[in-house]
Amino acid sequence: MRKKIPPLNSLRSFEAAARHGSFKDAADELCVSVSAISHQIKQLEQNINVELFFRKTRAVELTKIGKQYYPIVREAFDKLADGTELVLKPTQPDVLTIQLYSTFAIRWLIPRLPDFQAKHPTISVRLNTSQFDVDFEQSDVDACVMIGNKTAQGLHYSYLFSSEIFPVCSPKLFENKAPLVHPEQLNEFTLMQVYPSKQDWYTWLETVNCQNVDPESGLQFDSYDHAISTAIQGMGVTLGMQPYVSKELSSGLLMEVFPQMRVKHHSEWYFVYRQEKTEQKKVQIFESWLIEQIAADEELAPSRNYNRA
Repeated sequence: MRKKIPPLNSLRSFEAAARHGSFKDAADELCVSVSAISHQIKQLEQNINVELFFRKTRAVELTKIGKQYYPIVREAFDKLADGTELVLKPTQPDVLTIQLYSTFAIRWLIPRLPDFQAKHPTISVRLNTSQFDVDFEQSDVDACVMIGNKTAQGLHYSYLFSSEIFPVCSPKLFENKAPLVHPEQLNEFTLMQVYPSKQDWYTWLETVNCQNVDPESGLQFDSYDHAISTAIQGMGVTLGMQPYVSKELSSGLLMEVFPQMRVKHHSEWYFVYRQEKTEQKKVQIFESWLIEQIAADEELAPSRNYNRA
């Protein structure tokens, strides 16, 4: 006997409302009225005889059962979408959407992508760049590359590497000056801060026991790429992070201000995706390739004795 399935329109309305946390936003996405969304969800609740949302004045919130039901419905729609694309476009590349930071994309991943495409021509990689971590409840990306901690439930984290952070600048800054000896001497220069990652400077300063330098006193940027590019112009000192500055250091465009004071970053790098995508072949293939590329990168592979002073 065929199992009972709730009406598809009701499930679509529920999935959209749960993802947005709003009946209005769900209505806008599905091009229907708010009352239609409310009616469809009420019909679903009556059909399965459970309450899925707490209705508030200006918002809605999933009930405990709603939170359990949402990932099940979301995964079902994901499989329907993937299956439909497979049937309708059997000769088209399988699209894999990855979110990552713009600096990591520009300075590390994109130069290596031709290798992936040559090895896996049936998978087309689509990159979404953002300075902020992906919200898998709201986004439809397949996976992301992020630096942080394993905190979210329902996500799979594959460890990639650990970074070191260290001040860098153009050699132009020291053409008529002696090398710096103490971190407190950074006060003599303009410092550059990447404000979405503002904790990085504080981590370095705290680890090297420097308490008299304000990393927010100078220029502010929204990405490491912008700060590094500005440092190359000789405008001040920025914090470098692997793997962002390896080429600039080897070419002499940048130099380490304190070569013996590299510090381990407070967070690790991960490849992250929803647990239900663990068996998805395109995600598995990209994950394996990414880990191989990292293992082959001499700047990331070696283990170091980090400065704990």
